[in-house]
Amino acid sequence: MREIVLDTETTGLDPAQGHRVVEIGAVEILNAIPTGQIFHVYLDPERDMPEEAFRVHGLSGEFLAGKPVFAAALDDLLKFLGEATIVAHNAEFDMRFLNAEFARAGAPPIGPERVVDTLALARRKFPGASNSLDALCARFGIDASRRVRHGALLDAEILADVYAELRGGRQAALVFGAAQAGRAGAGADELLRARPEPAAPRLTPQELAAHDDFVASLGDKALWRRYLAPPADAAE
Repeated sequence: MREIVLDTETTGLDPAQGHRVVEIGAVEILNAIPTGQIFHVYLDPERDMPEEAFRVHGLSGEFLAGKPVFAAALDDLLKFLGEATIVAHNAEFDMRFLNAEFARAGAPPIGPERVVDTLALARRKFPGASNSLDALCARFGIDASRRVRHGALLDAEILADVYAELRGGRQAALVFGAAQAGRAGAGADELLRARPEPAAPRLTPQELAAHDDFVASLGDKALWRRYLAPPADAAE
């Protein structure tokens, strides 16, 4: 199943008060495994950056000036999201801001049926405990040492690891080959699995004979001899 782990940074706490999204970071996962496909953008909020917000994420108005506005990044964001489920920590906050930006740009909102809130998952799994992203990283042994300040892409990458643990941990069998890992939109049916029929040998008779000659040169105690069939005359 394709899901997008997403985080945002903003100028404040409430879009109804004119606060805007200034950074979006998103990570594509299939069956809880990152594929290597990401979406990341800084955005010009077209307003000032309050000091309280700057202390959280370190994104100044000067840095963001000249970055694309949300409407300019909208098509690329929607293309990356596709129809995937969106995973976020305290998702109500991120989706309230994103849907406010969508409305301002004339795009339809993302419905709650498409959203998974990892904060809600954590509260059900660990009732009464601290379930901040930092607390969950500590609980699951996930390295969050780079998280000196909030950053949308870094937080999305860390949240992908947390989400996998909240779902029960990643299964070793769900490993992507290098080719799949770099492809956006790869399906779960592309996970590595055993061949139904063994592949035909690729070694030529000449290569096999050369290998036998090499093993013979190693002497009677060579470890390779444990894995080779005995000579045809060995049983005589």
